[in-house]
Amino acid sequence: MFEGAEELDFAGPWEVLSAWSRMDSGPAEVSTVAESRDPLRCAHGLCVTPDHAWAGAPAYDLVVLPGGRVDNVRNEVVFERLRALAGRGTLMASVCNGALVFAEAGLLDGKPAATHWSAVDALRKTGRGIEVREDARYVDTGQVITAAGVSAGIDMALYLIKRLDGEDAARQVRRYIQYEPAPPV
Repeated sequence: MFEGAEELDFAGPWEVLSAWSRMDSGPAEVSTVAESRDPLRCAHGLCVTPDHAWAGAPAYDLVVLPGGRVDNVRNEVVFERLRALAGRGTLMASVCNGALVFAEAGLLDGKPAATHWSAVDALRKTGRGIEVREDARYVDTGQVITAAGVSAGIDMALYLIKRLDGEDAARQVRRYIQYEPAPPV
C-alpha cells in the first residue's frame, strides 16, 4: 500500500483473497503492507492503516501492488524490494497502473502485460519489449500477473485462486462474494 493507492485496486483483491483464506485450502493470512504502519490516505480519500511495515513484514508468497498515484512508489528502494521478492519466487501481481512500477523495476521486460486504459501508452514507453495487451482483463506470465484497472483486480484475484487452488475454490469464493463478472450495464 502507499499514499494515493486506488481503493478498489487493493480492496477488491483483498476481499477475494481473504474470503479464500477462510476456506481450508486457502492461505493462512492476507494482510496489507507499506513503508510504515502510519495511516495512509488513498486516492479517493479513504484512510487505511497497513497491517505491517516492510521492515517487519512476514515473508510473502504473493504480493498485489495496486495502482493509483504510483509516483509515490516509483523509486529505487521499491524497485529493489520488488526485484528481491521476485528473485525469491514470490508471485507478483499488479492492478491498474501498478504495472508501471513493475515495468520500471524490470519485472515486465520482454513480457506481455495489462494495465488501465489510461496507462497503456506510458506502459509501452516503460521497460524493454513489453507487449501491452490493451483489451486483456489480466495477463499471466508465470511469476508476474498484471491486471487492467480497478474491477479487473477482482477478476485477477479469482483467477489466482483458480491457478493456485483450482476452479472449484474460485467458484466458491465468487459465489460467497456474490460477484457476477458480466455487469448489467
